[in-house]
Amino acid sequence: MMQPVDLVILSNAVGEVVTWVRPVVKTLRHELGADSSQVRISVILSPCPHSTGKEVAIAKSYPEVDRVQAAEDFFHFLLWGKTAENWQWRQQGIVIFLGGDQFYTLVIGKRLGYQTLVYAEWDARWYRYIDAFAVMTPEVITKVPKPYHHKCTVVGDLIADVVLEVKSISNSPEKLDTNSPIIGLLPGSKPAKLMQGIPLCMAIADVIHNIDPSIKFIIPVAPTLDILTLEQYANPQFNPLNETFDRVSGQLITNKNQSYLLTAQGTKIQLITQFPAYEFLVQCQLCITTVGANTAELGALGIPAIVLLPTQQLDAMRSWDGIPGILANLPVVGTSFAKLINWLILRQKKLFAWPNIWAKSEIMPEIVGKIVPRDIGEMTLDFLANPAKLQRIHHLLLQNRGTDGAAKKIVQIIIQRLYG
Repeated sequence: MMQPVDLVILSNAVGEVVTWVRPVVKTLRHELGADSSQVRISVILSPCPHSTGKEVAIAKSYPEVDRVQAAEDFFHFLLWGKTAENWQWRQQGIVIFLGGDQFYTLVIGKRLGYQTLVYAEWDARWYRYIDAFAVMTPEVITKVPKPYHHKCTVVGDLIADVVLEVKSISNSPEKLDTNSPIIGLLPGSKPAKLMQGIPLCMAIADVIHNIDPSIKFIIPVAPTLDILTLEQYANPQFNPLNETFDRVSGQLITNKNQSYLLTAQGTKIQLITQFPAYEFLVQCQLCITTVGANTAELGALGIPAIVLLPTQQLDAMRSWDGIPGILANLPVVGTSFAKLINWLILRQKKLFAWPNIWAKSEIMPEIVGKIVPRDIGEMTLDFLANPAKLQRIHHLLLQNRGTDGAAKKIVQIIIQRLYG
């Protein structure tokens, strides 16, 4: 019998917990079995400016995971080696980086006496001390000095594994109740994005519905968001930005097993609470989305999308990475920093959607500025009237998406390092 092992997964925000941790733990259990007395999976979360507070609940919802520690307990563990619940550790194990700061992997690996593996999306850091790297592309290896190239294995894009998940779903996915075109609306999951995203999406849906009432709309509700909270962003009494976007308003309607946002103009937007909602998204002809990990998922699925970065309220966007994100979320002075940072970043004319960043060209149209709902509505209708345009985006997305199967390759590295 093999020696029992601990698999310690380090992660941070919702995006990583959903798109990186989920496929890896599913594959780990598939390859190594469900017996936690032999293979125990622990998820340790670190603080992140993008955190929503729902990361623990999401990680605990994965049946493959045995135990989860919240971000607020992270630094006590990092500094003193004790978890909040005083976890015990086995003699053999590996620390796996799936989000956060790669340096934490090094420290925790040394503290526990475990091997270390980092999933490196863009950069492989601490290559002198980390045992192995699973890198997204060969370009990551070129940034590492040659004496350490042997530590790196190209595995592909973890987010592209959503394609494998869709393929594993029934060949007859649950159909939406319509034979008409379907538009997916993805307003985001964080308050700063929802405040602009919900009224903007409703206003765009109203424009489209008034011209072609046959077109249907869905919002896949993020796992960190409940529909009652979502409704508040549709209510002008709670959300002052509704006034900015055509004075829209919406109310929650629950009918049997389905929930809708019904706008004041009579547009019905179905709320999809099943997560992940991939089998619903693949039925969409087009999506209208904010920036974030959702653009990578749409790209992996080959779903055309229009990406919106509204600047009606410059301080609403506070979800940048690194120091800009920290400064934008400081108390009192955060609003001023957010306005300045957003103004500077948006002036750079850089690409924001992940498929566009990877392709170094604008495959998904990016609309930045003071967005007018009628303009986006008319753009959407033009796409629907010209399927060849949508088909071209679809093919370009598939050509430029990362290689799938990353989770299985990462697990193969883990097996090799633990069992030889």
